[in-house]
Amino acid sequence: MKSLFLRIFLSFWIAQALIIVLVVLITLALRPRTSTWEALRTTALNDAVAAYEQGGSAQLRQNLEDLDHTQHVRAYLFNEEGTELSHRTPPDWAIRVAAGGPRMPRDGFLIPAPPVQRDSRSSSDGRHRYTLVMGMPPGPRVFIGPHGMPVRWLIIAVVCSGLVCYLLSWYMTKPIVRLRAAARRLATGDLSARTGAPAASRRRDEVSGLMRDFDTMAERLETLMKAQSRLLNDISHELRSPLARLNVALGLARQRSGSESTDMLERIELEASRLNELIGRILTLARLEDGEQKVPQTPVPLDELIQNVAEDAEFEAQARHCHVETAIPNGDWQVCGNASLLHSAIENVVRNAIRYTQEGTSVKVELSCEQNSAGSEAVLKVSDSGPGVPQDSLSKLFEPFYRLDDARGRSTGGVGLGLAITERAVRFHGGKVSAHNRAEGGLRIEIRLPLIGHGPAAIIAAEPVPSEQEA
Repeated sequence: MKSLFLRIFLSFWIAQALIIVLVVLITLALRPRTSTWEALRTTALNDAVAAYEQGGSAQLRQNLEDLDHTQHVRAYLFNEEGTELSHRTPPDWAIRVAAGGPRMPRDGFLIPAPPVQRDSRSSSDGRHRYTLVMGMPPGPRVFIGPHGMPVRWLIIAVVCSGLVCYLLSWYMTKPIVRLRAAARRLATGDLSARTGAPAASRRRDEVSGLMRDFDTMAERLETLMKAQSRLLNDISHELRSPLARLNVALGLARQRSGSESTDMLERIELEASRLNELIGRILTLARLEDGEQKVPQTPVPLDELIQNVAEDAEFEAQARHCHVETAIPNGDWQVCGNASLLHSAIENVVRNAIRYTQEGTSVKVELSCEQNSAGSEAVLKVSDSGPGVPQDSLSKLFEPFYRLDDARGRSTGGVGLGLAITERAVRFHGGKVSAHNRAEGGLRIEIRLPLIGHGPAAIIAAEPVPSEQEA
C-alpha cells in the first residue's frame, strides 16, 4: 500500500472497529450470570412476601426500596387482583407482566439477557397469591437484535467512525499533497512554486511548519538564482564597453603598425571575437534563467526553421568534408514560441554535431511526431558519427561551462554554453532535450517540443522531403 492517505485511513478505521468489537466482548464477559439473577429473584420474592405479611404495605415499601438501593433492581409486588401492595405507582410494563402479559424479552442474537422477571407464590395460609415483577438491574450489558441495540445502529457506528477517520486522514495528508506538488514544480525549474501555506495559518503542527520552511527555502532559492542571473547579466553588459573600445584600438593599431605585427593583431582580433561571442552567450543564458520571461504566443513553422538551420550548417560542414542530411515530413509543424530563440537552440545542436562528427560523414537531422497524454509533440533528432560521450557525462552536457576535455574545447572554440542555452531555450518553450549514445557510434541529441494546430495523422503518414544531398 503506497498511499499514505490509505494507510492512515485504514489504520484508524480498523482501530475503531476493533474498539467496538472489544467493547462488545468485554460487556459479554461482564454481564450478570443467569444463576445469580435467578437466586436474586427467589430471595427477593420470599423477603417481599414476609415483609408484607409481617409489617404491611409500609414494611414492604421499605424492603423494595432497600432492594433498589442495594441491588439496583426495581421490584413490585402484586396480589391476585393485580393491586400493587406497596402503594407505589408501578410502570406499565410491571402491570402488564403481573397480569400475565408478554414480558417483551430483549433477547438479542449476541447476548441473550432477560431484562424483566416474574415469579409467584402463595401466602403462608394459602388464601392469597403474590406475584413479584422485577426489572433487570442496569449495568454493563449489550443487546443486539430486534429488541436491543438494532443492527442498523451498529452499522451507523461503524460508518460514522469511518467518516471521522476519513476526515482525519484527509486533514493530515492534504498539506503533504500540496507540498509534493510544489516540490515537483520546483524540480522542473519553476522557482515561483510555493505550497501556499500562510504565515498566519491556524495549523501549528509539524506538517504546517514543514510547508512554511519549504516556502522559505524556495523563496531563498529564487532570490539566489535571480541574483546570479542579474550578476551574469550585469557583468556581461559591463564587459561589452571595454571590448568595444578594444576593437576600436585594434583597428587603429592595424593602421599604424607594420607587417611584422599583423599576426599578433590577428590573434588579438580572434580572441576579441571569441570574447564577444562568449559575452553574447552569457547574456542569452542569463535571460533564459531569469524566469520572468513568458513564452510568446507566436506560431513558428518548425520545419522551415530546421531547414534553414540545416542549409546554413551544410555550408559550414564543407570545411570538414561533411554533409547535413534532413528528413522532414510534410505537414503543419507549428510550435508556439520565439523563432529567434528556437533557431539558436537548434543551431547550437547542429553545429556541435558538425564539430565532432568524423570527417567525410554526415550529420542526420530527423523530424517526427509522437502522441502523449498532453497532445502531440515534435521530436527532432540530430545524430553525428563522432566518438560519443561517456555514459556518466550525458546528463552533464547541458550544464553551463561543462566540457569533456578542455584541450578539445579550446581546439574547437567551444566554452560549454551552446547545449546549456539549448536546454534552457527548449525548457522555456515547454519541451525537453536529452542526449543518447548511438549503438553504431556517435551522439544523438533529441529535442521534444509541443505542437499546435496540425493534423498528426497527416504528418505521421506523410513522406519525408529529401534534402539536397539525398536528391
